[in-house]
Amino acid sequence: MKNEKKKRTGRKDIQKALRLFNYIKPFRFQFSIGFLFLIITALAALAFPKLLSMLMSSTPQNLSENLWLLIILLVVQAVASFFRIMIFVNVTEKSLANIRQDVYKHLIQLPMAFFNEKRVGELNSRISSDTTQIQETLTSTLAEFFRQIAMVFGGITILALTSVKLTIFIIAVVPTLMLVAVFFGRFIRKYSKKVQSEIADSNTIVEETLQGIQTVKAFVNEWFEIGRYRLKTNEVAKTAIKGGMYRGSFSAFIVLGIFGAIVAVIWFAVGMIHNGELQENQLSEFLLYAVFIGGSVGGLARVYTNIQKTIGATEDLFEILDSKTEPVSVDHPKAISGFRGSIEFSDIEFSYPSRADIQVLKGVSFKVDQGEQVALVGPSGSGKSTIIQLIMQFYLPDKGKILFDHTKATTFELSEIRNQISIVPQDVLLFGGSIRENIAYGKTDAGQDEIMEAAIKANAHQFIGSFPDGYDTIVGERGIQLSGGQRQRIAIARAVLKNPKILLLDEATSSLDSESEKLVQQALEKLMEGRTSIIIAHRLSTIVKANKILVVDGGRIVEQGTHSELIKNSESRYRQLSEMQLMGEGL
Repeated sequence: MKNEKKKRTGRKDIQKALRLFNYIKPFRFQFSIGFLFLIITALAALAFPKLLSMLMSSTPQNLSENLWLLIILLVVQAVASFFRIMIFVNVTEKSLANIRQDVYKHLIQLPMAFFNEKRVGELNSRISSDTTQIQETLTSTLAEFFRQIAMVFGGITILALTSVKLTIFIIAVVPTLMLVAVFFGRFIRKYSKKVQSEIADSNTIVEETLQGIQTVKAFVNEWFEIGRYRLKTNEVAKTAIKGGMYRGSFSAFIVLGIFGAIVAVIWFAVGMIHNGELQENQLSEFLLYAVFIGGSVGGLARVYTNIQKTIGATEDLFEILDSKTEPVSVDHPKAISGFRGSIEFSDIEFSYPSRADIQVLKGVSFKVDQGEQVALVGPSGSGKSTIIQLIMQFYLPDKGKILFDHTKATTFELSEIRNQISIVPQDVLLFGGSIRENIAYGKTDAGQDEIMEAAIKANAHQFIGSFPDGYDTIVGERGIQLSGGQRQRIAIARAVLKNPKILLLDEATSSLDSESEKLVQQALEKLMEGRTSIIIAHRLSTIVKANKILVVDGGRIVEQGTHSELIKNSESRYRQLSEMQLMGEGL
């Protein structure tokens, strides 16, 4: 059973290695040339002991000739080494670029459920740390692996031509060293993968802390984050030290094995000389080759452990590549001809994949006609934001169906549907570039006139013009250089530029002061004109003009109607929420 499991693991390792080589295939001609230079360096290295032995036993007549042969050999080896490294680096960098692009392309197409279960720092580490490990292997380790194999088998062949008996004696030592190399390689791979994982965790702490640095400082939690990072990096060091102990033990055994083998070879060879089975002048050449072979075996074991580390790194990358993506288009999505923007939820039930035991929506049904403004109100956790996420098709319902223009959502291409929807959230995320780039995110090929027109409609043009750099003003990480109201208006301008049929407003004004709220609300009213709009409102005063209000509570729609209809009913949930809010504002 154990042997079968080992065989399966071995086959999996080979499959992973071959999968990695798929990225080298487009550059196989260059790789073959590099491999040719590798063979030349290996042959030159194998010829070195022979020529060195000839130089040591030279007569005055052939000393210069043997010296020149050795110099020519070293020049050939140096030139071949240069081109080998240059070609392998060239192939590696191009292959790595393709790996990074594939991982990122795949990653960005994964569904929201995947990102809910993974941390940003961990994913970032996968793309950076793991690809660096692969880079080292493809650039030098792999070439060294093939070179060492050539040295071992080439050296054994040359030794066999000198003395088969002594060669067989040496070969008897090699399998033992190789078995130990495999055994230790598995241990080192295990601890290397653990270190990689813990480094990813420590990177996550750094990334999350820096992203939330304002919160960290506001709560005076610098000491807490320092302690958290110290604890994690100490764990990394502890695991790495333990792995280092295994590598050190491995190296010690190899050194002992190599020098022990040399002593044994000398003892055996001297006995052969005494018996007339070997000439004295052959012993020095034999020992040089024995040392070369021993060194190659030791190097092979070290290289093997590095390859094992790389296979461990590829496991995490391939885990991302093997995750199922959403059927999104990587090209600019096409517009849906004649799309009007009506929405219908029919008996929708839903639980988040990460919390499958908690039902968030329970038989939700409603209709929104083209151009209608529909508000969702209710206590926190009632399911309002979940409805928004289902409209965006971030998740699929467990039961029931969602329709756009009386057609099942799944009939449309995912990218086409999302291209018809725009969202203005409560917490606006701006990218770290310029205001121009952030507005243009709604339509990446937009010209300056279109961007400016969108900013004017969003009540953003005036404050943008007050900055010295205008539309080229850098907003900083997550838009930190702008106020909340300014960020909201940039997000509205982005939505205006996209020109969607469906607009989703997720508490877009709840965190703003009165002046900013007024400007943002004016911009939103312009944006909602003629568009199907779903509004999640914290302040009920902002939705009194809505065509319909849906009251969500406990994952169900418990009431629906206009503001005047719902407020008249003294027992309605909507009126209770309204009175609670008025009391809160009064306080």
